[in-house]
This record gives sequence, C-alpha cells and structure tokens, in this order.
Amino acid sequence: MSDLFDRIRANKGPLGKWASVAEGYFAFPKLEGPISNRMHFQGKEVITWSVNDYLGLANHPEVRKVDAEAAAEYGSAYPMGARLMSGHTSLHEQLQDELAAFVGKEAAYVLNFGYQGILSTIDSLVSKNDVIVYDVDSHACIVDGVRLHLGKRFTFQHNDIDSLEKNLVRAQRVVQETGGGILVISEGVFGMRGEQGRLREIAALKEKYNFRLLVDDAHGFGTLGATGAGAGEEQGIQDDIDVYFATFAKSMASTGSFIAADKEIIDYLKYNMRSQVFAKSLQMVLVKGALKRLEMLRTMPELKNKLWENVDALQSGLRERGFDLGTTQSCVTPVYLKGTIPEAMVLVKDLRDNYGIFCSIVVYPVIPKGLILLRLIPTASHNLEDINETLEAFSSIREKLSNGIYERLSAKIAQV
Repeated sequence: MSDLFDRIRANKGPLGKWASVAEGYFAFPKLEGPISNRMHFQGKEVITWSVNDYLGLANHPEVRKVDAEAAAEYGSAYPMGARLMSGHTSLHEQLQDELAAFVGKEAAYVLNFGYQGILSTIDSLVSKNDVIVYDVDSHACIVDGVRLHLGKRFTFQHNDIDSLEKNLVRAQRVVQETGGGILVISEGVFGMRGEQGRLREIAALKEKYNFRLLVDDAHGFGTLGATGAGAGEEQGIQDDIDVYFATFAKSMASTGSFIAADKEIIDYLKYNMRSQVFAKSLQMVLVKGALKRLEMLRTMPELKNKLWENVDALQSGLRERGFDLGTTQSCVTPVYLKGTIPEAMVLVKDLRDNYGIFCSIVVYPVIPKGLILLRLIPTASHNLEDINETLEAFSSIREKLSNGIYERLSAKIAQV
C-alpha cells in the first residue's frame, strides 16, 4: 500500500508539471488596476484581451454606483442562509421574473455560481433511468455534471448532427428498457473555439427522438440575438430550448447565474438542486447589481453594438493578415498558431513584455499537441487603437515564430 500523496508527487498533471516556470506569469497571473481595455501586469500597461467583460459593465459608473449603494445598505452578508430556509427576498424574485421575461421563458431561478449551477442542474434533471447525450467539447462544468449521473451517457462529436443522431438512436434503445427519458446538452457558444452550438439542427430532431434540450449559453447571453437573449434567439429557436442556463460572469460582469424554463420545471429544480438547497443565498449586493446590469442590457443596445463593432474590426483585421481564427461565430476570438508549449511560453512573454498585449494562452491538453491558441475576448471597452496595436503585434510575433526565434529561446523550458 502506498501513501496517497505518492502519486501526486510523481505526477502533477499535464498543466501542473509546468508550475515551476509558469506560476505567477503564464498561470495565475496578476492583472491590476480598474477592469478596462488597458490594465497593468507586472508594473507595465497592457491591452487586456483576457477579461470576460463583454459589454464593459465591470467598471461602468452606473454599475459602480448601484454596487456601492447596495453594499452600504445591505453589507456583504445579507441575506444569510440558503434560499429554501432563510435566504429568500423579494429582490431575488424580481430578478428571476425579469430574467425569465428577458429570455422568453415562464420562470427563472437565480443561482449562486455558474459552474456549481449548471453542474447541479444536470444532476437534478436526470435519474439513473435517463440517458444524457452531450457535445464532446462541452465545458468542464457540464462534463462534471454528467459525471454525477448514475445512468448512461453518450457524447456526440462536436457540432456533428450525424453523430448526435447515432447517439440518440443508442439512447432510445436504453430508455426503451429503463423507461427513462433523454436529455441533450449543448452550449450556445463554445467558449474556447467561439463556435455557436448547432441549436437549430438539434432542435429539429426533438420530435423524432423525444428528448429535452438543455443549453448552457454563458457566452451567448447578452451578446447574441436581436435583444441579447442569446444563441437561441440568434438562431430563432429559443422556444425549443427546454432549460436555458446562463451566467452573470460574462456579459453582466458579476457573480451568479440562472436557469429558465417552464414554471413547473423551475419549481421542481428549486426544491431539488442540492447546490442551492444546501448553500448560502446569493448576496443582496450581487442581486441588486444584477438587476441594474440586466436593465442596461435591455435599455442600452449601444453597448452590444459597440461590442460587435470591436469584434468585427478585430476579427476581420486578423483574417486579412492571414491568421487562422477557426470557425468562430461569436465574440470569442481564437488565433491558432503552430508550435510547442515551450515556444508558446516564450511567445506570450514577448507579447506581454515587449508589445504590451495580454491575452490568454491555451495549449495541450486543452487543444491538440503542436498547436498554440491565443484567445482574445473583445469588449465594448476596447477601441480601434487597441485593435490596431494588437494586429501589428500579432504579425510581428508570427514572423518570429516562423523564423525559429522562439524555438531557440525555449530550449531551457523544453527540459522541464
């Protein structure tokens, strides 16, 4: 018998093994200053492309005012206790009613956190007799929710409707024996690649295969659709989404999330979601802040318009320079380059230290070996000067990568 920690000491994981050279810079970096298009990293100003503040609300004066007033009125603790026991208020109800109306559903329920919320939603919706069919590229929170499921679960290839159908046939065989139902899960926008889920094509299969559809629209809520109601609205199938989920952490620049569905389903989830029944209520300062942010989503379309002006300028500029953005259909802007993990580290250090550009770096195992993904998140706070500086910087670092400069400089890192 071995010590539990022997395995951990021997194998720190595919990302953890880089901790000695990555921590504090590539991993767990510290961005400082007010959340905006430009912040500070290690004492230098950088153009910030790594903050999920799509509509620029994080530091908006109207939002800051409401947040401060709510903190002064309620403090950071109120209400105390879980919603079911002692943490429920009329403002929670108001927020839920307004969210439901905004996304076109009968009812909604406000949740404490996004990751915890979607995980617990999945766990509550299915029994051991049911089958889950979900996109293989789903976010980790969905994967972890599915892992709680005691019944069968099948993955379909990313955005592949033929693969989905094959797995729905498999799922039907199972539920014919168990008497259960089928839950299909997709994302409205896949946050790494920026692709929208093929919700219209998925919804078209509902009658044939008799399944319910759950959509995690964290990146679509507030950014897609005529009113900002998300990927379902964008694709014209919002009514076909049976359970709609979104987080406050992207467009609303806050903490919390919500689910929306028919009232009967929301009533069931309210009494059966373990992450809410046994956890503290979302604090009032966040609830009042969310109400203000939602009001701005509804009444200030110029925020979304400015966001998309910046998205279009950045993405078209990169494509004109020959960069590979994959198949993004959203604000998420992935830039794919060929290179190793050590090369990626040198490249990003050059980008941050010498060009003043801060964006996220994504490498194996999140994407295949041999690729580097630089992930940019445009916001309404950015401007054309930011975009033009970034385009020039990206052209420069690509040339260095192609000429082998980063490969030579990465020799020491490669020995880790």
